[in-house]
Amino acid sequence: MSQVDLKVGEENWESASPHPRVVDLNVGGQVFCTSVGTLTKYPESKLAEWFAGRPALPRDGQGRYFLDRNGRHFGAILEFLRSGCLPFGDVPQVHKEAAYYNVQAMVKRLEESPEMFGELVGRQQFLARVPQYKENIEVLIRMGRAEAVASRHSTVVICVLRTDEDLANYDAAASGLRANKESVVRFGPWNVEPGAADLLDCVQRDICSRGYVVHIQPCVEKSFLSRSYGFFHTLTFTWW
Repeated sequence: MSQVDLKVGEENWESASPHPRVVDLNVGGQVFCTSVGTLTKYPESKLAEWFAGRPALPRDGQGRYFLDRNGRHFGAILEFLRSGCLPFGDVPQVHKEAAYYNVQAMVKRLEESPEMFGELVGRQQFLARVPQYKENIEVLIRMGRAEAVASRHSTVVICVLRTDEDLANYDAAASGLRANKESVVRFGPWNVEPGAADLLDCVQRDICSRGYVVHIQPCVEKSFLSRSYGFFHTLTFTWW
Protein backbone atom coordinates (compact mmCIF):
# COMPACT_ATOMS: atom_id res chain seq x y z
CA MET A 1 0.00 0.00 0.00
CA SER A 2 1.33 3.42 -0.94
CA GLN A 3 1.88 6.29 1.47
CA VAL A 4 -1.00 8.10 -0.23
CA ASP A 5 -3.33 5.17 0.46
CA LEU A 6 -2.25 5.13 4.10
CA LYS A 7 -2.93 8.85 4.44
CA VAL A 8 -6.37 8.51 2.89
CA GLY A 9 -7.16 5.61 5.22
CA GLU A 10 -6.09 7.63 8.26
CA GLU A 11 -8.28 10.55 7.26
CA ASN A 12 -11.30 8.28 6.83
CA TRP A 13 -11.95 8.08 10.58
CA GLU A 14 -15.39 6.51 10.29
CA SER A 15 -14.32 3.38 8.39
CA ALA A 16 -16.83 1.04 6.77
CA SER A 17 -15.05 -1.86 8.46
CA PRO A 18 -17.18 -3.74 11.05
CA HIS A 19 -14.24 -3.73 13.43
CA PRO A 20 -13.93 -0.77 15.85
CA ARG A 21 -11.14 1.69 15.23
CA VAL A 22 -8.37 1.15 17.78
CA VAL A 23 -7.05 4.26 19.50
CA ASP A 24 -3.82 4.61 21.45
CA LEU A 25 -3.89 7.33 24.11
CA ASN A 26 -1.19 8.93 26.19
CA VAL A 27 -2.88 10.46 29.23
CA GLY A 28 -0.33 12.41 31.23
CA GLY A 29 2.36 9.83 30.43
CA GLN A 30 0.23 6.71 30.95
CA VAL A 31 -0.67 4.72 27.84
CA PHE A 32 -4.12 3.29 27.13
CA CYS A 33 -5.55 1.36 24.20
CA THR A 34 -9.27 1.41 23.44
CA SER A 35 -11.78 1.82 20.62
CA VAL A 36 -13.64 4.73 19.12
CA GLY A 37 -16.87 3.02 20.12
CA THR A 38 -15.85 3.04 23.78
CA LEU A 39 -14.71 6.66 23.74
CA THR A 40 -17.91 7.86 22.06
CA LYS A 41 -20.36 5.84 24.17
CA TYR A 42 -21.83 8.98 25.77
CA PRO A 43 -22.39 11.60 23.02
CA GLU A 44 -22.41 14.54 25.46
CA SER A 45 -18.95 13.75 26.82
CA LYS A 46 -15.75 15.52 25.84
CA LEU A 47 -14.31 12.18 24.73
CA ALA A 48 -17.17 11.70 22.26
CA GLU A 49 -16.73 15.26 21.07
CA TRP A 50 -13.04 14.65 20.47
CA PHE A 51 -13.23 11.21 18.86
CA ALA A 52 -16.53 11.20 16.94
CA GLY A 53 -14.63 12.72 14.01
CA ARG A 54 -10.94 13.12 13.30
CA PRO A 55 -9.50 14.26 16.66
CA ALA A 56 -7.90 17.70 16.74
CA LEU A 57 -5.58 16.54 19.51
CA PRO A 58 -1.79 16.64 19.76
CA ARG A 59 0.22 13.45 19.39
CA ASP A 60 3.23 12.22 21.31
CA GLY A 61 6.47 10.98 19.75
CA GLN A 62 4.93 7.56 19.07
CA GLY A 63 1.86 8.97 17.36
CA ARG A 64 -0.53 8.40 20.27
CA TYR A 65 -3.18 11.00 20.99
CA PHE A 66 -2.09 13.04 23.99
CA LEU A 67 -4.42 14.23 26.78
CA ASP A 68 -2.74 16.57 29.21
CA ARG A 69 -4.41 15.18 32.34
CA ASN A 70 -3.23 13.06 35.25
CA GLY A 71 -3.54 9.53 33.89
CA ARG A 72 -3.82 7.83 37.27
CA HIS A 73 -7.62 7.65 37.22
CA PHE A 74 -8.26 7.52 33.48
CA GLY A 75 -8.36 3.73 33.63
CA ALA A 76 -11.42 3.98 35.87
CA ILE A 77 -13.09 6.24 33.29
CA LEU A 78 -12.39 3.70 30.53
CA GLU A 79 -13.64 0.80 32.65
CA PHE A 80 -16.93 2.59 33.21
CA LEU A 81 -17.27 3.30 29.48
CA ARG A 82 -16.58 -0.37 28.72
CA SER A 83 -18.60 -2.13 31.40
CA GLY A 84 -20.48 0.41 33.53
CA CYS A 85 -18.44 -0.64 36.58
CA LEU A 86 -17.39 1.93 39.19
CA PRO A 87 -14.08 1.98 41.07
CA PHE A 88 -13.87 0.88 44.70
CA GLY A 89 -11.28 3.45 45.73
CA ASP A 90 -10.29 7.07 45.10
CA VAL A 91 -13.93 7.95 44.44
CA PRO A 92 -13.62 11.75 44.88
CA GLN A 93 -10.60 11.88 42.56
CA VAL A 94 -12.31 9.73 39.91
CA HIS A 95 -15.43 11.90 40.25
CA LYS A 96 -13.30 14.97 39.48
CA GLU A 97 -11.95 13.35 36.31
CA ALA A 98 -15.38 12.10 35.22
CA ALA A 99 -16.70 15.65 35.63
CA TYR A 100 -13.80 17.02 33.57
CA TYR A 101 -14.54 14.59 30.72
CA ASN A 102 -18.28 15.33 31.19
CA VAL A 103 -19.23 11.66 31.51
CA GLN A 104 -22.44 12.60 33.30
CA ALA A 105 -23.71 9.04 33.73
CA MET A 106 -20.58 8.22 35.71
CA VAL A 107 -20.70 11.50 37.65
CA LYS A 108 -24.26 10.73 38.77
CA ARG A 109 -23.46 7.14 39.76
CA LEU A 110 -20.42 8.25 41.76
CA GLU A 111 -22.42 10.92 43.56
CA GLU A 112 -24.89 8.21 44.61
CA SER A 113 -22.11 6.03 46.07
CA PRO A 114 -22.02 5.88 49.89
CA GLU A 115 -18.72 7.78 50.11
CA MET A 116 -19.82 10.75 48.04
CA PHE A 117 -23.48 10.71 49.08
CA GLY A 118 -22.49 11.23 52.72
CA GLU A 119 -20.10 14.02 51.78
CA LEU A 120 -22.41 15.88 49.39
CA VAL A 121 -25.80 15.33 51.00
CA GLY A 122 -24.68 15.19 54.63
CA ARG A 123 -21.50 17.07 55.45
CA GLN A 124 -21.53 19.70 52.72
CA GLN A 125 -25.21 20.47 53.25
CA PHE A 126 -24.47 20.96 56.95
CA LEU A 127 -21.50 23.24 56.26
CA ALA A 128 -23.54 25.30 53.80
CA ARG A 129 -25.68 26.29 56.79
CA VAL A 130 -22.73 27.42 58.92
CA PRO A 131 -22.22 31.14 58.18
CA GLN A 132 -18.89 31.95 56.46
CA TYR A 133 -17.50 28.46 56.98
CA LYS A 134 -15.24 28.44 53.91
CA GLU A 135 -14.03 31.97 54.57
CA ASN A 136 -13.19 31.05 58.18
CA ILE A 137 -11.12 28.07 57.04
CA GLU A 138 -9.02 30.41 54.92
CA VAL A 139 -8.64 32.82 57.87
CA LEU A 140 -7.49 29.99 60.15
CA ILE A 141 -4.84 28.90 57.67
CA ARG A 142 -3.66 32.46 57.10
CA MET A 143 -3.40 33.14 60.85
CA GLY A 144 -1.62 29.86 61.51
CA ARG A 145 0.96 30.60 58.82
CA ALA A 146 1.47 34.13 60.13
CA GLU A 147 2.44 32.75 63.55
CA ALA A 148 4.77 30.06 62.20
CA VAL A 149 7.98 32.10 61.88
CA ALA A 150 10.83 30.35 63.77
CA SER A 151 8.26 28.11 65.50
CA ARG A 152 7.46 24.43 65.45
CA HIS A 153 3.84 25.04 66.37
CA SER A 154 1.38 27.88 65.96
CA THR A 155 -2.08 28.14 67.47
CA VAL A 156 -5.30 29.92 66.63
CA VAL A 157 -8.31 30.23 68.92
CA ILE A 158 -11.64 28.99 67.58
CA CYS A 159 -14.98 29.95 69.09
CA VAL A 160 -17.91 27.64 68.32
CA LEU A 161 -21.38 29.07 68.99
CA ARG A 162 -23.99 26.43 68.30
CA THR A 163 -27.15 28.43 69.09
CA ASP A 164 -28.42 32.00 69.31
CA GLU A 165 -28.26 31.62 73.09
CA ASP A 166 -24.55 30.81 72.80
CA LEU A 167 -24.11 33.97 70.73
CA ALA A 168 -25.83 36.03 73.44
CA ASN A 169 -23.35 34.68 76.00
CA TYR A 170 -20.28 35.22 73.80
CA ASP A 171 -19.16 38.56 75.26
CA ALA A 172 -19.32 37.26 78.82
CA ALA A 173 -17.42 34.09 77.92
CA ALA A 174 -14.75 36.00 75.98
CA SER A 175 -14.10 38.46 78.80
CA GLY A 176 -11.58 36.15 80.46
CA LEU A 177 -9.87 34.99 77.30
CA ARG A 178 -6.19 35.92 77.14
CA ALA A 179 -6.26 36.38 73.36
CA ASN A 180 -7.83 39.49 71.90
CA LYS A 181 -11.33 38.88 70.61
CA GLU A 182 -10.16 40.10 67.20
CA SER A 183 -7.81 37.09 66.95
CA VAL A 184 -10.60 34.57 67.64
CA VAL A 185 -12.17 32.90 64.60
CA ARG A 186 -15.85 32.44 65.34
CA PHE A 187 -18.17 29.80 63.85
CA GLY A 188 -21.96 29.84 64.13
CA PRO A 189 -24.62 29.83 65.17
CA TRP A 190 -26.32 27.40 62.78
CA ASN A 191 -29.79 25.92 62.61
CA VAL A 192 -29.29 22.24 61.85
CA GLU A 193 -28.75 19.24 64.09
CA PRO A 194 -24.96 18.56 64.08
CA GLY A 195 -23.23 19.89 67.17
CA ALA A 196 -20.00 21.67 68.05
CA ALA A 197 -17.94 18.47 67.98
CA ASP A 198 -19.15 17.78 64.44
CA LEU A 199 -18.20 21.29 63.35
CA LEU A 200 -14.71 20.96 64.85
CA ASP A 201 -14.26 17.60 63.12
CA CYS A 202 -15.10 19.29 59.81
CA VAL A 203 -12.63 22.11 60.47
CA GLN A 204 -9.82 19.66 61.21
CA ARG A 205 -10.68 17.44 58.24
CA ASP A 206 -10.82 20.30 55.76
CA ILE A 207 -7.55 21.88 56.90
CA CYS A 208 -5.78 18.50 56.90
CA SER A 209 -7.07 17.90 53.35
CA ARG A 210 -5.00 20.94 52.35
CA GLY A 211 -1.83 19.18 53.55
CA TYR A 212 -1.52 20.74 57.03
CA VAL A 213 -0.99 18.82 60.26
CA VAL A 214 -3.37 20.16 62.90
CA HIS A 215 -5.16 19.10 66.05
CA ILE A 216 -7.89 20.75 68.11
CA GLN A 217 -8.38 20.74 71.86
CA PRO A 218 -10.43 22.71 74.38
CA CYS A 219 -8.96 26.10 75.25
CA VAL A 220 -8.06 26.06 78.96
CA GLU A 221 -8.37 29.53 80.46
CA LYS A 222 -8.18 30.87 83.98
CA SER A 223 -11.61 32.43 83.68
CA PHE A 224 -14.39 30.30 85.12
CA LEU A 225 -16.75 31.69 82.50
CA SER A 226 -14.70 30.60 79.51
CA ARG A 227 -14.31 27.11 80.97
CA SER A 228 -17.97 26.72 81.84
CA TYR A 229 -19.28 27.82 78.47
CA GLY A 230 -16.83 25.65 76.55
CA PHE A 231 -16.99 27.81 73.45
CA PHE A 232 -13.25 28.14 72.88
CA HIS A 233 -10.79 25.68 71.35
CA THR A 234 -7.20 25.92 70.19
CA LEU A 235 -6.28 24.83 66.70
CA THR A 236 -2.58 23.89 66.66
CA PHE A 237 -0.54 23.68 63.47
CA THR A 238 2.57 21.50 63.58
CA TRP A 239 5.14 22.66 61.04
CA TRP A 240 8.06 20.30 61.61
